[in-house]
Amino acid sequence: MVDLADSANAVTGTAMGALPWWKGAVIYQIYPRSFLDTNGDGIGDLKGILSGLDHIASLGVDGIWISPFFTSPMADYGYDVADFCGVDPIFGTLQDFDDVVEKAHRLGLKVIIDQVYSHTSDHHDWFIESRSSRDNPRADWYVWADPKADGSPPNNWQSVFGGPSWEWDARRGQYYFHNFLKEQPDLNLYNEEVQDALIAAGRFWLERGVDGFRLDALNFSMHDRSLRDNPPSGVSAHEATRPFDMQIHKYNMSQPEIVGFIEKFRAMLDAYPGTFTVAEVGGPNPIEEMKAFTTGDQRLNSAYNFDFLYAPNLNAPRVMQSANLWDQSADEGWPSWAFSNHDAPRAVTRWASPAHRDEMSRLYMMLLLTLRGNPIIYQGEELGLPQAHVPFSHLKDPEAIMNWPKTLGRDGARTPMPWQQAEKHAGFSSGEPWLPVDPEHAKLAVDQQQGNDSVLRFTKDALATRKRHDALLTGQMSFFDAGSNDILIIERKLQDQAVFALFNFGHAAMQIPSAPSLSGDVVLSSRPLKENPLSTKVLPPRSGVWVRAI
Repeated sequence: MVDLADSANAVTGTAMGALPWWKGAVIYQIYPRSFLDTNGDGIGDLKGILSGLDHIASLGVDGIWISPFFTSPMADYGYDVADFCGVDPIFGTLQDFDDVVEKAHRLGLKVIIDQVYSHTSDHHDWFIESRSSRDNPRADWYVWADPKADGSPPNNWQSVFGGPSWEWDARRGQYYFHNFLKEQPDLNLYNEEVQDALIAAGRFWLERGVDGFRLDALNFSMHDRSLRDNPPSGVSAHEATRPFDMQIHKYNMSQPEIVGFIEKFRAMLDAYPGTFTVAEVGGPNPIEEMKAFTTGDQRLNSAYNFDFLYAPNLNAPRVMQSANLWDQSADEGWPSWAFSNHDAPRAVTRWASPAHRDEMSRLYMMLLLTLRGNPIIYQGEELGLPQAHVPFSHLKDPEAIMNWPKTLGRDGARTPMPWQQAEKHAGFSSGEPWLPVDPEHAKLAVDQQQGNDSVLRFTKDALATRKRHDALLTGQMSFFDAGSNDILIIERKLQDQAVFALFNFGHAAMQIPSAPSLSGDVVLSSRPLKENPLSTKVLPPRSGVWVRAI
C-alpha cells in the first residue's frame, strides 16, 4: 500500500512488446456439462461449445478453459478420469474436440484444458491393473498401504468430501489412498513411470493443438511417504462441515517434491512455444505453494487459489490483503484470479443482496479485470447470474449430498447456461437438463441482454476498454489507503501510462480522499455518471470507475 501523495513512486512495468500472449490475458471457463446441449440428452457437449464460441469471442476474451470432457464414469462429473487421452461419449468425439480447437483458433481464442494429475477414476485401466495384485507392472502406480495391526487404516488422514482417506481393497489386502472420493484413488507421483505417463498425456493434447493446461488440485498430488498422522486443526466437530476441516493438512498433500515434477513437466511444455499453464492451489498456506510452483522460468506460468472463491464478503482490505501477497518482482510467478467457478457459489450471491445484484455484478467484473494477473471469467458471470437454487431432490454433487445441509455445494454454480428466455430450458437443451434451469437465470439469458444497459454489454465494454490500456494488462499495481473498508483505490502503471481504478462497495456515496496526483478522464464506469468523481471527490454507491491519468 502507498500513501495517496506518493503515487508517483509506484514501480513501472515491463514493455508490452517483450511479453507472451498470456500475460494479462482473460480466460473464459467453460463447464461442458452445462454450457450448451446439441443432441437433446440434457448434457452439454463439445458441439455445444463449438456453437457457443461466437458468443465467447464476442466478449473480447483471449482464451477458453474447458473443464474435463475426458472418458469418465462421472462419480465427480469428469474430475474422475478413466482415460486421459479419450473423450467421453456424452461429450462427443476427438474429432468434435479438434473442431472446437480449430474454430477457437480461427476466432483468435487460445484453448486451455484441464489436466487432473493428483488422481484418476477407479475405472482407469491403470488402477484396475494396480489393484489386481501386489506384483503387477503397475502395482506401485497408486498409494497403497497395509492396515494397522487392528485392521484400521494406516493413519488418520481425512478426505475432502468427508470420511477417511483410505479405502480397503480385498484384491490386494491393502488400503488405497484417496484425497477426494473413494472412486478417485490417488496416483503415486513419486513413481517416475507415473510422471512419464502423465507427461505423455499432456503431450497428446498439445499435439492436437491446445495452448496449455489448468492443473487441477496440483498440491494434492504428493503425500508424506512416512504416512505420518496429520495434527488436529483445533476446529471442533460442531464448527466443522466435515472431518477434513478438523486437521492441519501437513502430510496428505503439499509436499516439496511436487516442484520437481513441475520442472519436469515444464521441460516438456517448452517444446511447444507459447503454451500457458496455471495451477489450482488450495489449502491452508496456498500462497507459498503458488510462489514455489511459479517462481522462475522452469516452472509454471501462473497459479490461483480460493481467496476470493470462498470469501463470504468483499471489501477493500480483503482485496488488498490477497493481491499484496504477490511480490511484483520480475522473477516471481504471475497470479491468476477467479471470483466464481464450478467449485464455488457464485460471487454475486455471496457478496451482494438480490436488490443490488445488477449493479454489483458490474462492479465485480470491473474489479476482476483491474487486478494484476490473468482474470478468469466463469460461464454466466458475464450475464450476472446468481447462484441457482437446486432442491435437495435434484442434487448431483457428491460433496453437497454428503455434507447436506451444512454446505451449499457446487450444483448451484453448475446449472445450465441460459441462452434464450422463451425457449424450452432457456435454450440449453431440448431434453430434460441434468440440473434444472433456475427461472431467475432464464430472465438473464443471452438474448435478453443485447441492450446497452445489460451486464453482458457492460462486460464487453469493460474488456474492450481494458485492451486499450496496456497499464491494465500488465502494469504494476499499487493500492492507496482511502481510510475506509468500502473504498478501494488502485493504480495500474506501465511506464508513462497509468489508470486509476476506484470502487465503492458501500451503499452510500463516499468521499474520495484528495490528492494532487489522482486526476484524469473517466474511461469506464459501472453505472451512469453525471460528473467525473475525481472532480466532485464523491464516488456513488455500488460503483466502480476507471480513470486514465493525465
